[in-house]
Amino acid sequence: MAFAERLKELRKQAHLTQVELAKRLGIGQSSYADWERGKKKPTQENLVKIAQVLSVSIDYLRSEEHTSE
Repeated sequence: MAFAERLKELRKQAHLTQVELAKRLGIGQSSYADWERGKKKPTQENLVKIAQVLSVSIDYLRSEEHTSE
């Protein structure tokens, strides 16, 4: 599973909209949407924030396999 797909799936599992998650991450919704569309990748700093907000490891976010922790 690609990062963008995993990110979208995790966001939906957390019952958050793109706007809500972007706000928690301190970024704009359009920047967040680019990540979900696979247009851009988050910085290491934002990757850490995503992992914290969604309660997953950075390795899980980055892994291409579909295995939960």
